[in-house]
Amino acid sequence: MSSPMHRIGVLALFWCATPVHACDYPDLGNLPLRRAVSKVKFLPQTEAWAAGQHEAGRVVQYALQLERTLHRAGRCYWTVDALAEGKLWRRFYVTPDGQRVLGEDLKPAGARPATRPSAAAKAAAP
Repeated sequence: MSSPMHRIGVLALFWCATPVHACDYPDLGNLPLRRAVSKVKFLPQTEAWAAGQHEAGRVVQYALQLERTLHRAGRCYWTVDALAEGKLWRRFYVTPDGQRVLGEDLKPAGARPATRPSAAAKAAAP
C-alpha cells in the first residue's frame, strides 16, 4: 500500500521529468531562423530605430533565442531581441513559420492603426 508521501513523491518526479516544450522547428534548414530575424529587422519601427542607431555610430544586432519560447493562444513563439551596443531595445516574439510577430506587449507588432474614413469618403459612400 502506498503512503500519501509516496504518491506526492511520485507526482513530483513526473512533474520534474516533464520536459519544457520548445517550438517545433520546421524542416527548412536555416530559413526559419533567417525569416524570424528578418520579420523583426524589417518592421517599420525597427528600421527607424536601427537607422538612428547607425547614424549615432552604434552597432545593431538581432538575437534569436530558441531556448526562450512563449506559448500564447495555442501558438509557440521564438524570442528575438533587438540590441544596440549590446543593450536591449525591444523584445519581439515570432512564430517559427514567420506568420505572426508580437511586440513586448504581446500585441501584433507592426500592425498599422485602423484608419477612419474621411468625411468626404463617408459622404460619397452609398
